[in-house]
This record gives sequence, structure tokens and C-alpha cells, in this order.
Amino acid sequence: MQGSETIAPQPSTDEPNVPGDGRWLSIVGIGEDGLAGLSPAARAAVEAAECVFGGARHLALAGAAVRGGAHPWPSPFARGIEEVLARRGRPVCVLASGDPFLHGVGATLARHVPAAEMLVFPAPSAFSLACARLGWPLAEVTCLTVHGRSLDLVRAHLHPGRRLLLLTSDGAGPGEIAARLAGSGFGHSRLTVLEALGGPRERLRTARAEGFALDGIDPLNLLAIEVAAGEGARLLARAPGLPDELFEHDGQLTKREIRAVTLSALGPRRGELLWDIGAGAGSVGIEWMLADPSLTAIGIEERPERAARARRNAGALGVPGLEIVEGRAPEALAGLPTPDAIFIGGGASEPGVLDVALNALKPGGRLVVNAVTLETEALLIARHGALGGELVRLSVARAMPVGGLTGWRPAMPVTQWSWSKPGGAS
Repeated sequence: MQGSETIAPQPSTDEPNVPGDGRWLSIVGIGEDGLAGLSPAARAAVEAAECVFGGARHLALAGAAVRGGAHPWPSPFARGIEEVLARRGRPVCVLASGDPFLHGVGATLARHVPAAEMLVFPAPSAFSLACARLGWPLAEVTCLTVHGRSLDLVRAHLHPGRRLLLLTSDGAGPGEIAARLAGSGFGHSRLTVLEALGGPRERLRTARAEGFALDGIDPLNLLAIEVAAGEGARLLARAPGLPDELFEHDGQLTKREIRAVTLSALGPRRGELLWDIGAGAGSVGIEWMLADPSLTAIGIEERPERAARARRNAGALGVPGLEIVEGRAPEALAGLPTPDAIFIGGGASEPGVLDVALNALKPGGRLVVNAVTLETEALLIARHGALGGELVRLSVARAMPVGGLTGWRPAMPVTQWSWSKPGGAS
């Protein structure tokens, strides 16, 4: 259960009937073993509640202990939060799968209910149960959820020898992920499907990604991956500056060496948002997001075919959450969330673009502009003179055949202006 809406709680008009410590809300994690897996205190919380909320599966698992009203979680999700908050001050229990604070309803409720008003009884998470079955150290495993999310999220984590655990959405998920692995050069990866963990229907089955043919997979499943890379596998390095050939492009691409320097100048920090103006193939926004899962980016691209290409690149390189806005800057920037950093790789000389970017940045935000034309370079030199920052000229030459020998062929030099907006933390 997920949600992030801001909801005003409705006070109850009844007299409260809660323990003396004021903790009216109990959140109980329950596994597929049902009541048998609950501690005496957790079961007592279910029994004492006037109202018990949960999914239909949860309510069935806890049915024998429910003394008050059983309330299946409504749709949309936010309505369930409203119904819980409307009973504030009365003994309420919310049932959740496993650990309520791991991709669960507990984290959402905690945005509306102080910890001092809650009593939480976590059960083992699906990740913990999977590691217990497989003998994997949980601290050394990458744990992801693709429940209700793009399966392409797995791509950024495909490194030889890594162990991944993925919460899927349904019985089709493992096969779809296997197909992605096989299509990206990871067909020899060993997959274990763990179904209905912790209950009487529990089952573990293993197959290779290539030729994956397990059928009848329980919708309640988790997929374990032991990554094995074949020749030509699409490996995404952790350092900035991915090879240019990993990107589909029409020539409008910030080249590898320049991109690495650009990402360094942008200086991504956890939780930040980037505007990539003139996104082209989307390479800078993609590598910004690859730096940390908490990072987000919006690419602004006026050409529809390039916008579509950037979206394809984002999915293929494991950051399907990259948002692409089709439109021309500065008009297309109106109404976008305030950025922590801005990169302008094209269109800096368009009237108003630089001024809008400078004004939009948060205090302490970073602006990086790359120029290849003399006209844009002159503009950056003038801005550097007026505002300061750092101005550098980047030049790259590659060894290329010259007749029967080899010589240096220089790429177009790039002038880069980077500037930090005053007023923020250093």
C-alpha cells in the first residue's frame, strides 16, 4: 500500500477508548502463516481494535482474531487513510504484509500520525524471508521493488556476481524480467522464484534467464537473481561517462568525456532534481539519475523524435523515471518543479533561457552550460564576467587512421560555464 497525499484528519466525536499512553493506532505486519506467526502482543492488538483495516488477504489471514469491524482497504488508497484518520482516538488496527515500513502502509501512515500515537508490530519482510531461504546475507543483497513500477529499474543493477531480490507485481513478472535479462546479455543469470513465502503454499523454483519457462507462478512472489554477464552484456559503470554507443542518438549527444566533466560540475546530491534543457538523447539526465536512486531529472526537448529517443534510452539504461517535457525553452519551463541543478546543453543563446534558468534555481543550486558555437561562448564569457563562477575550455582528440598511419583528430572544443547560486549551503 503506497500513497503520499496530504490529508487533514477528521476528529472523532466519540469518547476515546485507548490505552493510557495514547497509542490508538496499531500497525500489525502479518505473513502468509497468519495468526500463527503473530506475537501475543500483536494478536492482542488485533483483538482489541474496534476497526481492523487491511487487504482482503490480510483480513482473511487474521480473521479468527478480528473482534471489531473488518474494513477491506478501499480504492483509491487515499480514502483508506482518510477512514483511519477519521477514527483518531479510537482503537484502530491496520494490517500490512510483513514489515509495514518496507514499501508498506506504515510509512504512509507515519506522515499523518505521530510515532507516539502508534504501536507497530513488524513481521519478517519478504526480503528477510528470501535471504533466510537462500542463505544470502541481507546486507550484501540489492533489494528492489518493481511492484507497480517499470521492470527496467533492474537494468542499472546488473553487475556480474551481484545478488538481487525483486518484489514483483504478479505471476507474469519473473518471466518478463527474465526476458529483459536475456535480451541484454545476462541470459546465464540464475533466477529463483520464491512464491507465497512463509505460508503453506510456499514454493521455490530455479531457472536460467535464457529459456525461462516456469509456469503457474503465484502472484505473490519474489524473484532472486544471481547476475551472470555474457559477452556483449550491457554493463552500466558506476562512474559518469558511459560509452557513447550505449545511447541511441542522432548525433545530438553530449560525448562521453565532456559528459563526465559535466556531471562532475553538476555535483549531484541525494534527493535533488535536475533540469536538462535541450536534452537531446537524454544522456546527462540519465547519468544524473544513475548516480543515486534518490535523484530525479526532467529533460526538456522540443523535437518529438528526440524526446521519444530520450525516453527509450532512459528505459534501456535503467532509469525509466526520467521525465521528458516536449517543448521549447524557456516557455516549456513554466510550472516545472524548482530544480536543484540545471544543465543547458543546447539553446542557451535563445532569448530568455539563461535568465529563466538563473531565476529558477534554488539558492545553492548549480548551473552548468556547455557551448560549442562562438556566439554562445561569447554569451557565457559575458555571464562569467558579470556573475563569476568557473569558465573552462574542454578539448578532446581521438586517435584515428590517417592513411596507413594514425593521427589525432580533435573534436569540437566545448566552453563550459558553471555557477552556483548564492544563498545555499556549500
